[in-house]
Amino acid sequence: MNTSLQQLYINKIVPDLEKQFNYKNRQEIPKLVKITINRGLGEASQNSKVLDKSIEELTLITGQKPIICKSKKAIAGFKIREDIPIGITVNLRRQKMYDFLNKLINLSLPRIRDFRGISNKHFDGRGNYNLGLREQLIFPEIEYDQVDKVRGFDISIVTTAKTDEESLALLKGLGMPFHN
Repeated sequence: MNTSLQQLYINKIVPDLEKQFNYKNRQEIPKLVKITINRGLGEASQNSKVLDKSIEELTLITGQKPIICKSKKAIAGFKIREDIPIGITVNLRRQKMYDFLNKLINLSLPRIRDFRGISNKHFDGRGNYNLGLREQLIFPEIEYDQVDKVRGFDISIVTTAKTDEESLALLKGLGMPFHN
């Protein structure tokens, strides 16, 4: 079952990218691989309810339960002992990836206060895009009354593009609102 974003990619973006970059092989055309959502929870070492609440929120937002990341070694300056939860992460692929990206582009990003678009300077040099959000309240699944503290998270969009220009063209074609 293809979503509207997948249909847009297949029917419109693939031919446009093929013309724009003169690909000789259909397999060279960039496509989305996965979307990774990370949230660091340093305060989870003192309060375990923070971890439970964050897991619940990311499950609502993505439709998939996050993985708990634990510390590898103790760091006394940050009051972190070895093997305690310090973050959560979700990897979205296939259908859930397209559903999340569609929701992010069309519902969530426009709900940011004074939103004028996202920067096109957050590419990593290998065709992947990283976006940091300051609050979870921009997603429609999160109710304002249920939030104990505003926490942000990072979103990484991984593509098969070899350059940032190819990835930018792909994401613009998918409807990502860049401002520069």
